[in-house]
Amino acid sequence: MRLVVCFLALLTVFSAGECGNVLVWFTEGSHWINLKIVLETLIDRGHHVTVLVPDASIFMHEKESDRFSYQNFSVSKSTQDMQDSLDDFLHFSMYEMDRLNLLQIHIRLYQLVSKDQELCLAYCDGALKSSELMDKLLHEKFDVMLADPIFPCSEVLAEKLDIPLVYTLRFSIAHTMERMCGQIPAPPSYVPGVISKLTDKMSFSERILNMLFYLSQDALAISLWKKIDNYYTEYFGRPTSYCEMMGKADIWLIRTYWDFEFPRPFLPNFKFIGGIHCTHAKPLPKDLEEFVQSSGDDGIVVFTLGSMVNNITKERSNTIASALAQIPQKVLWRYGGEKPHTLGQNTRIYEWMPQNDLLGHPKTRAFITHGGTNGIYEAIFHGVPMVGIPLFGDQPDNMVHMKTRGAAVVMDFNSMQTQDLVDGLNAVINNPSYKENAMRLSRIHHDRPMKPLDESVFWIEFVMRNKGAKHLRVEAHNLTWYQYHCLDVFAFLTTVLTLVLYICFKMAKFFIMRCCFRSESKSKKE
Repeated sequence: MRLVVCFLALLTVFSAGECGNVLVWFTEGSHWINLKIVLETLIDRGHHVTVLVPDASIFMHEKESDRFSYQNFSVSKSTQDMQDSLDDFLHFSMYEMDRLNLLQIHIRLYQLVSKDQELCLAYCDGALKSSELMDKLLHEKFDVMLADPIFPCSEVLAEKLDIPLVYTLRFSIAHTMERMCGQIPAPPSYVPGVISKLTDKMSFSERILNMLFYLSQDALAISLWKKIDNYYTEYFGRPTSYCEMMGKADIWLIRTYWDFEFPRPFLPNFKFIGGIHCTHAKPLPKDLEEFVQSSGDDGIVVFTLGSMVNNITKERSNTIASALAQIPQKVLWRYGGEKPHTLGQNTRIYEWMPQNDLLGHPKTRAFITHGGTNGIYEAIFHGVPMVGIPLFGDQPDNMVHMKTRGAAVVMDFNSMQTQDLVDGLNAVINNPSYKENAMRLSRIHHDRPMKPLDESVFWIEFVMRNKGAKHLRVEAHNLTWYQYHCLDVFAFLTTVLTLVLYICFKMAKFFIMRCCFRSESKSKKE
């Protein structure tokens, strides 16, 4: 017995010796939800996690969990400033974009992102220019930094602390960050730009549109990143670009997988981990279970427009409620706005509901969703077909992927009428192909060598064990744009070929002229 106790004690000691110290750059919304579950798993494995939390935040709050160590820092902006920026973007995406032409959309988007950048740089100031905070972080001796690049400056802090950086992200528009900074290949001939709403099977005209989309978003990104470039240059005291700093990231954890993504090339330091937050369904609260069971053989429909949209216009809510009242299923609707007067007896409204547990319930027949990545992956995990009402960001693109896979129908939020939603729900619920395709995606999602959460943790620990993962970064990071595309090689070969052809032409001309001269001389002599 003594030997067993000693052996277990030794195991504890050795396990603790492999534990790391993890620093987390702040993020918001669904990005924080995805990151938090990874952090909790790291803590379960004995690692120490410190989360940087600004005093102005919408979703992140100090002491949200007593499992993390929180490091608070002050910023010059308020939570209301952050909320106003988010509300402006939501209003633009939901109600303005459909009324604007392409040029107006780009101008308005530039204005919104520029305003958001000012907020982000205020957060950077709060952390990077606090000597007290920086001294404390340097003293902690962290092994790795985790960050979502949607908020800049994590790469600056990682460089300052001399620790490896691991990114976790869903996407950047047209893959600008991944392509231009991470160097992941994205041929526009068959890799559609994110939010372009194109598939990998493009006609000639669609390939033109995709190419123009890439070019326009690259130009927009470069112009927007100038402000961050200047900030980094001023901070380091040497010419530094945002993209250059992002390119130093050791691992990129992309929150999608091949059940969702169209096939495309990727690099050794890009890992696709879609569905890390998905779990098997837990029993429902008693009142919810009773309502679900009351649906009988017709089953239930789960409806949510996500955590960021708590309210919609009265006209839209009445249109939706009227459609829901016409289907035989019971409906559970997550909604924080005024109760629609067309709400049917079969529909209940909740300010919050256990979405994952409802989607995993055997009586669930369909999922009405805004198309957020988290909700889509929960539906894929449980094999539930979808009716998509995308609102903003990557949501329209996400629903195009699901429609292409045959697991969803898609509605337009502003133009959708009551009968459109009724027809869409009837198709998804009564046409067995939608359920079959959803189950096929679910099988693909589950049929992988390692669970996505375990894979995320493995690569973070891999970076900690090996003091980085620079051996997985391609040499493309050290090439200029013309070297990357072999334009210098092409120019050299073209020059050589032109020179050879020119010499051959001159020699041929010389011999032809000489032969002709000899023939003429001989004729004259004769």
